[in-house]
Amino acid sequence: MKKITLIIFVTLFSITHAQVKTGIEVLKNQNFESLAGKKVGLITNPTGVDARLNSTIDILFNAPQVDLVALYGPEHGVRGNVAAGEKIDNLTDPATGIPVFSLYGKTRKPTPEMLKDIDVLVYDIQDIGSRSYTYISTLGLAMEAAAENNTELVVLDRPNPLGGNKFEGPLTEPEFTSFVSQFPITYVHGFTVGELATYINNNNLLPGGLQCELSVVKMEGWKRDMNFEETGLPWVPSSPHIPHAHSAYYYPVSGILGELYVYNIGVGYTLPFQLFGTDWLNADQLAKHLNKLELPGVIFRPVFFKPYYSTYKGEEIEGVQVHLTDIEKAPLSLIQFYVLQEAYRMNPDKNVFELCNPDRLDMFDKVCGTDKVRKAFSQNFRVDDMIGIWTKDVEAFRKKAEKSFLY
Repeated sequence: MKKITLIIFVTLFSITHAQVKTGIEVLKNQNFESLAGKKVGLITNPTGVDARLNSTIDILFNAPQVDLVALYGPEHGVRGNVAAGEKIDNLTDPATGIPVFSLYGKTRKPTPEMLKDIDVLVYDIQDIGSRSYTYISTLGLAMEAAAENNTELVVLDRPNPLGGNKFEGPLTEPEFTSFVSQFPITYVHGFTVGELATYINNNNLLPGGLQCELSVVKMEGWKRDMNFEETGLPWVPSSPHIPHAHSAYYYPVSGILGELYVYNIGVGYTLPFQLFGTDWLNADQLAKHLNKLELPGVIFRPVFFKPYYSTYKGEEIEGVQVHLTDIEKAPLSLIQFYVLQEAYRMNPDKNVFELCNPDRLDMFDKVCGTDKVRKAFSQNFRVDDMIGIWTKDVEAFRKKAEKSFLY
């Protein structure tokens, strides 16, 4: 007899105390009025759920007013059964019998053939507030395809886990536009997905200045100063290494450095994006040096760990754990550069940009949105040499972004 292993995850949240209703909840309360009488295609993944964790796929499929005829899967697939970076083939959703078109395989943009049987394309995916997270790139390509094929696009809005007031990093320069930096927005971007779609449309950021027929089903109860825990909503892992809402807070802390695969950043261990570790660091001294900087909203703790996979798999390494005490005040995306600065002071023979595979420098620059950051920083490994590049666009972008705020 074949052995079947059942894994059950238990999380705690309170439906009755949820302060925020996401777009799918509001759409249900509106009796799906905006989708009635239309053939619907849905771009979603496991984060597309209501407050009781019912999938948006199943909600729309079972709604008599809605004719759900197609599904579209981003990275990790519509049901979340594909590992990071793995290509996805077209298939049929076993629960509903509806065809699933892959947006992370041979094509990342819906083709005319994929859209020929639908009237409206619905997007319902939880973002994490950092530009390099690929779901917002999928959103932009969906908007482009909708505009080219005269298809309506509806975004079911969800909270930005970091809140709506945090903006960090330079705008993407045109030559560094990629699937991990699709738009000229700051690295920590401050938008909900509905606001980002609005910003893209308002500023003609689609190729050729195209605009799609866009509508956003707004949330109820969300405020810009809320982090995710304050919404009262359940968190569904948005990808394997974002298992908790607070994982989204740490993603910008180390994710850029993680592209070099020189440090282990907690991916492959139990604290993804919260650690910086190598086999040549001195944990106690590094923590002491970093804490002397007195960075706002952050404390560093020495750690010793053995990754289960990824960089330094199976090796005993040491470094620091980042503890965020105030995500509003903490310079999230600069923390990794401060770690590099202090580590280099202690180990001047360890230049991460020389230790990494040269191919990784290109990805590092794409995630930064420019090569100017790396080139300025790597001269002396001093944050002061690149902080002007990192912060120069923020205030002007914030003012421009405000025109597309929905909350």
